[in-house]
Amino acid sequence: MSARRTGSRLRALVVCLTALCACPLTQAAESTDCARLADFVLPGTRLTISKTERIAAGPAAATARGGPAYTGALPARCVVEGVIDQRMGVGGVSYGIHFALALPDDWNGRFLFQGGGGLNGSVQPPLGAAAAGETPALARGFAVVSNDTGHQGAVFDGSFNADQEAALNFLYAANGKVVPLAKALIDAYYRRPAEHSYFVGCSTGGREAMMMSQRFPSFFDGIVAGAPAMRTGFSNLGMRAVSVALATVAERDADGKVIPGSALSATDKRLIVDGALAACDAKDGVTDGMIEDPIGCDFDPAVLTCKSAKTDQCLTRKQVAAVKKAMAGPKNAAGRQVYPGYLYDTGIGATARGTLPGVLNGAASPVGPNPPPTQQDVDAEAAVAATATSSLGDTATWTNLSTFRGHDGKLMFYHGVSDPWFSALDTVRYYRELAEANGGIDATRGFSRLFLVPGMGHCRGGEATLDRFDMLSAIVEWVENGQPPASVTATGASFPGRSRPLCPYPQHAQYSGHGDSEQAANFQCR
Repeated sequence: MSARRTGSRLRALVVCLTALCACPLTQAAESTDCARLADFVLPGTRLTISKTERIAAGPAAATARGGPAYTGALPARCVVEGVIDQRMGVGGVSYGIHFALALPDDWNGRFLFQGGGGLNGSVQPPLGAAAAGETPALARGFAVVSNDTGHQGAVFDGSFNADQEAALNFLYAANGKVVPLAKALIDAYYRRPAEHSYFVGCSTGGREAMMMSQRFPSFFDGIVAGAPAMRTGFSNLGMRAVSVALATVAERDADGKVIPGSALSATDKRLIVDGALAACDAKDGVTDGMIEDPIGCDFDPAVLTCKSAKTDQCLTRKQVAAVKKAMAGPKNAAGRQVYPGYLYDTGIGATARGTLPGVLNGAASPVGPNPPPTQQDVDAEAAVAATATSSLGDTATWTNLSTFRGHDGKLMFYHGVSDPWFSALDTVRYYRELAEANGGIDATRGFSRLFLVPGMGHCRGGEATLDRFDMLSAIVEWVENGQPPASVTATGASFPGRSRPLCPYPQHAQYSGHGDSEQAANFQCR
């Protein structure tokens, strides 16, 4: 057992002895303790507890916005709601960091922070369902907290940025304030501190997860960052570059405006995906409608070029050029790559199935513009994207995790290969830079691992993917038992009965040549 874990257990024992409690791990707190939290005070924090409620065991009442659906049973619990630093801000708008903390009766001694999504703006049900497979953290006995990062509003309403403190809270400060409060409430309720702390989030939550490892390195033992929303200005620039490239072959209406989605027909997009499958599907040892090694896929859409007239079996030269430019990502006037391109994968032509439309649909951003642009000044847009606000809250370049790593912290990433909003290659870029700064890939795999998910869109979903996996169990096993994840098993609705291992980068799943090719056990990470 590590010194850190030993120290944690000793501190818990001291707290228990002081409180004269027996402290079995699954001992439920007294029902009156929930009500007592209404009077909780944390010195140095302007805190208002607005609600304490006992909730009986039963089905989940709601799923966190943007998270995987969960309708299973949840344990009996105390839920505490409140606000930190309530104040009146710019324009007479009321600001404060609203939060909700779920404290299950049968607590397993662990704390999980649930990352947000979009621009946040509301407190989502504290479940901890992201990357947790079939069973969210709360149902497992974790204490779970969520918050709105300091403002109230629609998920993509950025008006709060007019207020300095609200902007800083969203970028990083709010989560840094909620963590010590949540831990103090946990200590007060159970009469012992959490033994281990975890952070799991995707998209904005993935960026927040990285922020915890970079700016608050001592807060968490284990962190899972999914499809991190790094360099949002640049990722939006990348999507506009896709739209501009495809606009060169799109149809126009009577006013000369681009007809959205007309650059490639459904047949054209299917042709491209099938071409990529023909080139790369079987390289993993089995032809199964998935590309397990997308980075190693050498598909060139030029092989689909029509020899004469356009048919459903080929693409025009202009279409091929547009597709190649769209997938390559934007470059500035000097030819320098401004944002990574996209990988040829099964989800690039997806219309919509629990995620954003695939890249070949024009990569429309949820925040616009609409209609899609037809022209672009990459240099000018890159200058705008590199604003002070973006830099202050971004996580794309900081790779010094010596303190986080020094206390045995573990960091896992996952990213859907078909993500049209945040290119999986940008997360690969960061991971490579992280490895370069921390002794190379082998050394870095000792505390951090990246898992690419073939076919998956942004955080989840896709027409040919296995997007259900349990990173939460993997990070717990790594943190508490010192067992790094050699792979994480994935399943999904696209292929009922199929499972595959998600392998840590730079490995990919390869069929062993023996046994049922539908079962993950018959694949190896190579």
